[in-house]
Amino acid sequence: MPDTFDTLILIARPAAGKSEIINYLKHCSLEERLARFHIGEFLEVDDFPMLWTWFEEDALLEQMGKPRLHTTPDGYFLEQHLWDLLIRRLCLEHQKMRRDHASETIIMEFSRGSERGGYRSAFVHLTPEVLSNAAILYLQVSWEESLRKNRARFNPERPDSILEHGLSDQKLARLYRHVDWDEITTQPQGTIDIQGISVPFVVFDNQDDVTTTQGAALGERLTQVLDELWGLYQNR
Repeated sequence: MPDTFDTLILIARPAAGKSEIINYLKHCSLEERLARFHIGEFLEVDDFPMLWTWFEEDALLEQMGKPRLHTTPDGYFLEQHLWDLLIRRLCLEHQKMRRDHASETIIMEFSRGSERGGYRSAFVHLTPEVLSNAAILYLQVSWEESLRKNRARFNPERPDSILEHGLSDQKLARLYRHVDWDEITTQPQGTIDIQGISVPFVVFDNQDDVTTTQGAALGERLTQVLDELWGLYQNR
């Protein structure tokens, strides 16, 4: 078996630290990523740029006097199935990446709240090709911590930025106050059955926010949890 993860599914509430972990990995050397994290060269696929494109397109359509396709003027999806479409888009991008890049780790990043079906609903739309060689890293933060960091990171001059976008308090509360991860599993690590496939997972506790500073504490915790996840992944 290769010494790196094939697909790492990185999920959590908004602003929990997902993009900060990816940014940290980008700034590590290849040798360090391999030695500490079981990740060498990697590609990333995130649903935020996809949904942001929908917001921009709908704003342009409205300026043209045409009907909006995906979202309401206040930034909610017109239909529930669009959340599921985003997961299928992630999987399609994964398929194209894997076609052209056989050995790189692919990191898939997204968030889901219970108000829109939660992770249980999202997992239904992951493809067997993704799930068969996937591991899940779930970042655990409270609703209050998600709210705090969402406020802190938001830059109104760069609302399309991966590291600086944010939601209004009202929208964050409606979409993400409640998440269903603790209904899917109550354990800090193990495996979960998704469409008949056993997928290993580990919870990364980020309530104390080791991701914002991008320092040694993040590297140490990431080493610990990815070592645990690697052990489960090898025995899947």
